[in-house]
Amino acid sequence: MANPVTVEVTRGLLVESRHRGAVVAVDGDGKVVFSLGDIDAGVFPRSACKAMQALPLVESGAADAYGFGNRELALACSSHNGEDEHVALASSMLARAGRGVEALECGAHWSSSQKTLIHQARTVDKPTALHNNCSGKHAGFVCACCHRDIDPKGYVGYDHPLQTEIRGTMESLTGAVLGRDNCGTDGCSIPTYAVRLRGLAHGFAKMATGAGLDPLRAKASRRLFDACMAEPFYVAGTGRACTALMQVAPGRIFAKTGAEGVFCAAIPEQGIAIAVKCDDGHSRAAEAMVAATLSRFFEKDTAIRSALSDMATVRMHNWNGIHVGDIRATAALID
Repeated sequence: MANPVTVEVTRGLLVESRHRGAVVAVDGDGKVVFSLGDIDAGVFPRSACKAMQALPLVESGAADAYGFGNRELALACSSHNGEDEHVALASSMLARAGRGVEALECGAHWSSSQKTLIHQARTVDKPTALHNNCSGKHAGFVCACCHRDIDPKGYVGYDHPLQTEIRGTMESLTGAVLGRDNCGTDGCSIPTYAVRLRGLAHGFAKMATGAGLDPLRAKASRRLFDACMAEPFYVAGTGRACTALMQVAPGRIFAKTGAEGVFCAAIPEQGIAIAVKCDDGHSRAAEAMVAATLSRFFEKDTAIRSALSDMATVRMHNWNGIHVGDIRATAALID
């Protein structure tokens, strides 16, 4: 099944490039309320599912034991820029568990944000694991282990007790059977599993509504969503789509990007969650796709609908500031 063209890139009056992909919106009961393309194809959620991976941090009582508020929980779900605030908060999370940067097993890298990268190059000799965009998630992993007296060493491994727990959590939410056959290694070294796009969206819809979840998980899920929506800067950072989407409708939209063209979002008040996958893995298309899909669920002629529609069409300018074309969601996505 060939997925439809969901995003076009224009230059002048012509379409220069096209992106194909799949989109699905699901309610808490698993009912598909909107879809395009092959929504049953397996995709690696990668960083899009960090809120699911953060559930043991809350469910275990570790978040409360260490006094974590919205910022810490948002960072535990984040793929951040490595801005100073992100780095400092990840370090603070570890310190509350009596650990330091050496406990992190995510590796180190310079920021993918050009502005932040320049700042880092001016202020540090080289990045540490705290600068890794996944350091908040990994700090949460370490804290979850320490609170329960589980040795965090090797926590990125497939057979570590924490990853076994996360695997079970992911299975429960997405309905997928997860094992070595559909497992890969993520950029931050933890296991990542291929699940159906429909199942990924349904998992987030369950988190948004509590449908089919036990009370502890339902409460933890909503707490993580609320934290991310309250502190969108700590989910991503300056100039990032996740942060911008949540700022469009404070407290009403949850959004989290993955890698390779995966993006997830939810509208908790409507009990709907969305998952998109751009076939070629390009984030510019995934961002337009998720913004256009979200806009379908807000009333026309409202500021939120208008802002989301604007994010689904991005004007491109060259180095002289001349408007040269647009990245735009196609009619297939626009209501």
